[in-house]
Amino acid sequence: MIAGGFLFSHGGADNGILLNLLFYIIITPVISLTLTKLMFMSENGMIVQDAITRIDSVLQSPPLSQPNAPQHPKDSSVTLDHVTFSYDGAKNALEDVSLSIGAGQTAAFVGPSGGGKSTLAALVARFFDPQSGSISIGGVNVKDIDKNKLMDTVSFVFQNSRLIKGSILDNVRMSKPDATDDEEFSALRAAQCMDIIEKFPDGANTVIGSQGIYLSGGETQRLAIARAMLKNAPVLILDEATAFADPDNETRVQAAFKELAKGRTVIMIAHRLSTVVNADRIFVLKDGHLTEDGTFAELSKGEQSLFGTMWRDYQQSVQWKVAKEA
Repeated sequence: MIAGGFLFSHGGADNGILLNLLFYIIITPVISLTLTKLMFMSENGMIVQDAITRIDSVLQSPPLSQPNAPQHPKDSSVTLDHVTFSYDGAKNALEDVSLSIGAGQTAAFVGPSGGGKSTLAALVARFFDPQSGSISIGGVNVKDIDKNKLMDTVSFVFQNSRLIKGSILDNVRMSKPDATDDEEFSALRAAQCMDIIEKFPDGANTVIGSQGIYLSGGETQRLAIARAMLKNAPVLILDEATAFADPDNETRVQAAFKELAKGRTVIMIAHRLSTVVNADRIFVLKDGHLTEDGTFAELSKGEQSLFGTMWRDYQQSVQWKVAKEA
């Protein structure tokens, strides 16, 4: 604008040049802003459309059958017998998978992304039914367990656990609405959550999500663990539950997991291989197939095994990271 005024005052430009200059100075930012808004509107529209499609797929899915004569599991063992499952009917997410996990054992599932680990965990909780084969808890097909009893039997801690806008106690109490304060605080202590409570003036009554009060990923996971402890289900599924924890929180989360696993059957889906070292059994899934299983000592020594290769690659990555930070 200053340049235009200078040119005009010195007779160095005709009206056409000045009009073009004014156009670019005034109109171009408006056009740029409009295009940016249109771009974001288009992106948001795609997100909304994707959400609507997924909601429609859920609403159109037939409800899972309920047993006429419900049975009760005799223990917390988990068995898969020739299980095959597909989301779309075209490609199998799991194919002819058979395995057994003893009551009170910790079983770790590892393997490349897309191998079927999370799908297997979802089938155990009966979020879906397999196209063939069967899944049993305590010797009873999950299809023959009452849905409320099954939900009381299986507890889930996801990698991206969510909290409601409510107090810390409200969030923990979701798994057991009739729990006493003493029961909740016992679960919070066992889940290494007391430091979270102590940093807020209102303690356990602090409302999450209000007045700028939010928790980190690791802190959220610890509250999710407290929720699972309060529920006290005999079968626990951990779906990459330390994925978003920072190093300090991961140490606390691991300590909480150790406490949570006592006396329970644990199905652990792991990305960080260091978390599966002490598992009673490790199962390796790739492209929907169970390719290997055994103890850590057995699998880590295999020169040609997939887990052995993954473990050596993991150790190299850790050493590289340490060397880089040194």
